[in-house]
Amino acid sequence: MSGEIVLYNVLKEIYFCLDNGDRRVMDAYNLSVPRYYALKNIGENPGISLTHLSDLMLSDKSNITRLVKSIEDDGLVTRKPREGDRRSMSLYLTKRGQELLQKASAAHQAFIRDRFSEASVDIPLLLEQLSTLKRNLEQQLEQNWPGQ
Repeated sequence: MSGEIVLYNVLKEIYFCLDNGDRRVMDAYNLSVPRYYALKNIGENPGISLTHLSDLMLSDKSNITRLVKSIEDDGLVTRKPREGDRRSMSLYLTKRGQELLQKASAAHQAFIRDRFSEASVDIPLLLEQLSTLKRNLEQQLEQNWPGQ
C-alpha cells in the first residue's frame, strides 16, 4: 500500500476517534455533534444566514434547515428576518442556547486538553505539517480536482 493511502487511512481513523469522543461529550448535554457545531457557529457569528451556516458546516442547505428547525424547536435558536432582505433569515442563539453552548464548549475543551495532554508528538511541528496538507487539499478541491 502506498504512503498516501496509509496516510489517508490514518487520518480517517483519527477523524473517527475524534468524532466518537465528541459524540460522547455531547451526549451529556443532549446534543449531537452537528447540533453542537451549529450552535457554536451561530454563537460565533450572530445573525448568520442559513447559507453561510451550511457553508461553514460543509452541508447542504436542506440538511441545515432541518437541523436549525430542530434546535429552534428546542428553544436554543431564534430566526429573525434579515435587514434589507425580509425573505432571508438571520440566526441567533437564545439565552438558553448560549448557556447550553457555554457548558458544552467548556466540557469539550477540557476533554480535548485531556486527550492531547499525553501526546508524544511535537504539536507545533505537527500543526505546521497538517496545515500545509489542509491547504493543499483545499486547493485541489477549488480546482474541481479530480476528474472535473
